[in-house]
Amino acid sequence: MSAAVFLDRDGTLIEEVGYLDRPERIALYPFAADAIRALNRAGIRVVMVTNQSGIARGFFTPAVVDACHAHIAAQLSRAGAHIDAYYYCPHHPDGCVPEFVVRCDCRKPGTALVERAVREFGVDPQRSFAVGDRWVDIGLARAMGGRGVLVRTGYGAVVEHVAPSGMTADAVVDNLAGAASWILAAAR
Repeated sequence: MSAAVFLDRDGTLIEEVGYLDRPERIALYPFAADAIRALNRAGIRVVMVTNQSGIARGFFTPAVVDACHAHIAAQLSRAGAHIDAYYYCPHHPDGCVPEFVVRCDCRKPGTALVERAVREFGVDPQRSFAVGDRWVDIGLARAMGGRGVLVRTGYGAVVEHVAPSGMTADAVVDNLAGAASWILAAAR
């Protein structure tokens, strides 16, 4: 079984804009494609895992999320990089769209999206990494038995010093480029 990078979207790969309700608002960080391409070249799968509670809250539909991911994929492709799979949780217990008002295991730090990657790609969660700008991403790393990297982009610089009790990241880096470098060194 191989390692994977479970990558957060908003504030990690793309600029944080609140509820992303249309592809035109996407701003890929300038270092993102290079970082992902480095992981691709090393043979490490990159799987996006993102909580998209805006669906449950009625701000946008799953089709909008899919369009945003297609837009990101096209931008990365033009730069010679790719994400192997785009997974998202549409649920939130406080939502207003009944079919998505659910307490689930796919909402980070739940591991259902990681388990999906294990089934689809044969990745080993204990050899894998979760990268994101919030402690929920580090919580995902802990829950899957892997390593967690907190980036200072998005909300990362704000939350870095207010970790939940007992929660620590394996690494805290400036951005996704730093995360990729750390992961490539750690995966050797």
